Amino acid sequence: MIIKRMAAIMLILAASVLILAACRRGETEDYIPETPDYVVVPGFVPAVDISGTDLVLYTTFSTHFAAPVIYAFEEATGARVEVVMAGTGALLERLREEADNPQADVFWGGAMFSVIPQKDLFEDYISANETHMLEVQRNIEGPFTRFVTSGRLMIVNTPLLEELGIEIRGYADLLQPQLRGRIAIADPATSGSSFNHLANQLFAMGNGVPNDGWDYIRAFIENVDGIMLPDSSDVYRGVINGDFVVGLTFEEAPWPHIEGGAPVHVVYIAEGIIATSSAVSVVAGAPNRDAARVFIDFVTSYEIQSIMEVELFRRPVRADVPSQGILPGNEELLWLDYNIEYVLDNREAWLAKFAEVWEEVNY
Repeated sequence: MIIKRMAAIMLILAASVLILAACRRGETEDYIPETPDYVVVPGFVPAVDISGTDLVLYTTFSTHFAAPVIYAFEEATGARVEVVMAGTGALLERLREEADNPQADVFWGGAMFSVIPQKDLFEDYISANETHMLEVQRNIEGPFTRFVTSGRLMIVNTPLLEELGIEIRGYADLLQPQLRGRIAIADPATSGSSFNHLANQLFAMGNGVPNDGWDYIRAFIENVDGIMLPDSSDVYRGVINGDFVVGLTFEEAPWPHIEGGAPVHVVYIAEGIIATSSAVSVVAGAPNRDAARVFIDFVTSYEIQSIMEVELFRRPVRADVPSQGILPGNEELLWLDYNIEYVLDNREAWLAKFAEVWEEVNY
């Protein structure tokens, strides 16, 4: 298994204009690898021959994250992948609209908080790799194979922070008046990563009791000062571009930009972090069900899971893949205990409450 370091991945970005266009227009585009020779994944043998199959993939992952995996999949299987990239909410809505005539085969991404309530949109499938998963990452629902896990963090524009002369260590520091109107967030109703931060804020600032965290949320919204970005990617891009001092984002987003020399750094939240897993699922009624299942087996294979941390800045979910020290070790961070069913039971109420407080503060 060889995936060359960041220089090669940057080439992927240049070759991924079609994916980005799909993201912006919300239309399916053909994804044709132009230079697949730098991605080699020996050792993976598909359970069925899917060479020549057109797999339609809906994903919430960024181009940087998705492109090398898609290239490797095409090389390993001979399948051809068509990609739609968008936020979790937008893609789930699209799947709902297409339910009577499914267009996608695989949904790849989206936190468990977001996809479990939409279980009827997906088919049960237990991956061939399920026995290798960490105990806490097992597929107990039927449709949802865990693929990666990550923590919440903040991306900070280093020069802008230095100009302000303040420190940011956690959520409490976001209430500093110097940051008013300079905090990047997306709408938690449409952004999975933003909802994850909302849940994280409620648990962390409520000292483990989410309902005790709403006073903090009100003060936080006041300091955000009415600025709500349309997409999760706008959060980290806005900080990188210097439009904001700090943004609430997902773990893998800042790292490739940091390696590329962007003037930003990350802050792991001092008050504690909720770990969230992302799933990969077969779409109910998928036109290419066999290819969808092969894709799930591929992205949970040892070969692909082994590159998660080193190349793609995510935490693998397989028990037999060791940490390689690219990200802070689990023992270095403060992880919060939470019950996913409790979050799911309260998700809609929290979103409604957030919208209510947002409106009260801003209108």
